[in-house]
Amino acid sequence: MPKRKMIRLVRTPDGVEVDSTGKKAGRGAYLHEQRTCWEQGLRGSLAHALKTELSTEDRERLEKVMDTLPEEAVSGE
Repeated sequence: MPKRKMIRLVRTPDGVEVDSTGKKAGRGAYLHEQRTCWEQGLRGSLAHALKTELSTEDRERLEKVMDTLPEEAVSGE
């Protein structure tokens, strides 16, 4: 899947954030725009990709974003 159709997350000194511009400095990782992918990422693969531990605040912030995503990929993708 092209990067432009995915959501970039970036590790910053303030924690892990969603990078809507795709240009924030820091180690980045991409997740599909569907809840199941985020659930899997939050179980450990995201922290591994970003080479960091997700803090409680990071998890809460990312779970809020995850709750807005569709359960499965939109048809046609």
